[in-house]
Amino acid sequence: MTSLTPASLAAIARLRAYNSRPFPVWDRLPMSRRAAVLILLFAGRRGELRVVITMRASTLRSFSGQAALPGGKADTLEETPFEMARREAWEEIGLPNDDSKIPKPFRIEHLCQLPFSLAKTELAVRPCVAFLHSDDASSNNPASVEDNMIPQLDAKEVAAVFSAPLHNFLRKEDEVPEGVNVPGKKSDWYDGQWTDWHSCRWRMHNFHVPINNQKVSKPKVREDGQEAFAEVPEKLEDEPERYLVWGMTARILVDAARVAFGEDPEFEFNAHIGDEETITKLHKQGMLKEKTGAADVSIRKAVQATQESSSKI
Repeated sequence: MTSLTPASLAAIARLRAYNSRPFPVWDRLPMSRRAAVLILLFAGRRGELRVVITMRASTLRSFSGQAALPGGKADTLEETPFEMARREAWEEIGLPNDDSKIPKPFRIEHLCQLPFSLAKTELAVRPCVAFLHSDDASSNNPASVEDNMIPQLDAKEVAAVFSAPLHNFLRKEDEVPEGVNVPGKKSDWYDGQWTDWHSCRWRMHNFHVPINNQKVSKPKVREDGQEAFAEVPEKLEDEPERYLVWGMTARILVDAARVAFGEDPEFEFNAHIGDEETITKLHKQGMLKEKTGAADVSIRKAVQATQESSSKI
């Protein structure tokens, strides 16, 4: 296994020590407004921290074909954010929900939870940060996450699984190790713009992640139509060389990188982490009740106006 760099070790320590402030509004939200995502980190081949990202299946009703973090909505009011995130990661990418079933020498450490973000589907989303260790002291068989942990993808929900270096979500350009090439120019990595959302200025980040130097796992369909899983997916002629990560997912990754590395981004950004002020305001206005009725229509109109103004920038 490649050892974590000193910068990566320091980042894990910062995340482990991070405590988000209490957010009592969460306890007053109905189950249909609660969600969580898993920021799953692991050591890359050069000791850098990498994060697992999925491409959602094109058949899904929400955010189809978009990059996302494993996660989803609550099943019960008693379910904690980490329980939600781990359950969804099991369903989407096959990461065992039961720690005892994670193959040796891998193990998961829950590091912290970041402040809540607001999805455009009107959900309060808790980002849960975890690190996938591969240095179990009880095993003499060191392993690489990239080489030895093959995702078990649910083709109904996930079109692909890839990864990105966490620190790069603080940079305007690709951070390219010596001897590594990326498609296009290094400046192709980032672009962004400001937009208005719920009477606030909200920074939209767009990251274009190179996938030419990593394994991208995809579900494979056999001739009989049954789904199987491919360790090395077939390369398609129209396969993109970069995957776009944007919207709430990009904002969450910027927040996670800021906490982990104790640095501000090179690009413009929202100073606050998460969207708890906006969530609180909407809750006070009665707009985060059960996901039915006029409240949803009102918020969707606000989201639509945001998207239209963003497209004109």
